[in-house]
Amino acid sequence: MIALILEENLKPGDKLPNETILSQRLDVGRSSLREAMKLLASRNIVTVRQGSGTYIAASPGMVEDPLGFIFIDNKQKLVQDLLEVRFLLEPSIAAMAATRADEKDIKKITALCDEVETLLKNHEDHTQKDIDFHTAIALSSKNVVVPRLIPVINNSIPLFVETTGGILRRETIESHREIADAIACHDPLHAQDAMYLHLVYNRKWICSISQKQ
Repeated sequence: MIALILEENLKPGDKLPNETILSQRLDVGRSSLREAMKLLASRNIVTVRQGSGTYIAASPGMVEDPLGFIFIDNKQKLVQDLLEVRFLLEPSIAAMAATRADEKDIKKITALCDEVETLLKNHEDHTQKDIDFHTAIALSSKNVVVPRLIPVINNSIPLFVETTGGILRRETIESHREIADAIACHDPLHAQDAMYLHLVYNRKWICSISQKQ
């Protein structure tokens, strides 16, 4: 099945042929095919949608919590340490995105930046769109390893929003816009600096919260 996915160059969100066609193409019985699909689903390579079919997962092979963050009890320490790792990764990722992003990437990053801003101004939950924004930047780096590091970023954002109560609305809007504009202008140095400043805002609030506790 994995060989078939690679040969067909199937992308996240693409629908796989139905069970009958796959059984014929792979020359296997349906029971064997179903077992294979269960295994692929457990490895987050495919997603089975009841009544719709089987699709390539959004992030093939990447489980939701590959690093086991759920088992770390001290969430305050976790959010601080995740932020340290983001400082090591994200400014450079933003610089790569500014160098390598194509027009489709830029359009998506800009649209997500707009969506996050709208949600923040309306005092609505922006967490998922914030995750999508940072994920889009990571994917725009065109580095095949970077997407595998996305869980480090994705797991820190909900923790940070929960810890701070989403207080950094203005700073988030302004720094996200700086990052998106720098990438759109293909300015890697500006993108790197803007991402670094974005993380500095986050660190400042996390440190202030820690000192009060």
